[in-house]
Amino acid sequence: MLALGVYGASPISEAVLGRAIASLPNVHFTQAYGMTELSPIATLLHWKEHVGEGRAKGRHRAAGRATLGCEVRIVDADDKPVPHGIVGEIVVRGDNVMMGYWERPEEIARAVIDGWMHTGDGGYMDEDGFVFVVDRVKDMIISGGENVYSVEVENAVTQHPAVAQCAVIGIPNERWGEQVHAVVVTKSGAKVSADELIEFCKTLIAGYKCPRSVEISENALPLYFTRFFVSVGQLAEREGYQLII
Repeated sequence: MLALGVYGASPISEAVLGRAIASLPNVHFTQAYGMTELSPIATLLHWKEHVGEGRAKGRHRAAGRATLGCEVRIVDADDKPVPHGIVGEIVVRGDNVMMGYWERPEEIARAVIDGWMHTGDGGYMDEDGFVFVVDRVKDMIISGGENVYSVEVENAVTQHPAVAQCAVIGIPNERWGEQVHAVVVTKSGAKVSADELIEFCKTLIAGYKCPRSVEISENALPLYFTRFFVSVGQLAEREGYQLII
């Protein structure tokens, strides 16, 4: 019987996570956030945060808190820590940080500063130390001078009952610099128009964050999966589960 489900690699939309929990009510879901350079985990979101009080506080949308042996900070462009709730770059320090890139000293110098690995991910931390990933720093959309994070927009679009998958990107716009563009895959047999999706998003997020254009696609978006062997195995053993990979 499946008892533990671990997900990661990129932020999951609240709609997809909700469907997974509803479809597999006896499975304990755990999120792992990290990257290869971190061997590979920086934070873990315990399954208990997906339900009950944790869910009521919105923690099911987080990537979790720093795992054993890790320190996590959110910093600005000058590497200064930012206040709770403010978006910056996620940086990690610990024995799990890589020694460096093979024969690429310039890249090492940019990535690891004073022992802190700069992930390139944008995020914020709440007052309890939970980290929320919002986007890749370089993928942030700047539309009319406002910062728009694709994950937040994707989370809104995928809550529409006709949507199966969604990816949000920035495309050039002469007036706004960039505009929010959504690529949407609908569920089998479902129909929805671009205008309907845009109006739906306006009920969930600020108007400037909503897509200005929507592309409806019949082709599934590419997905990739990452497995976290050592830390996940230890977590499973601690919780009394047998992990089969």
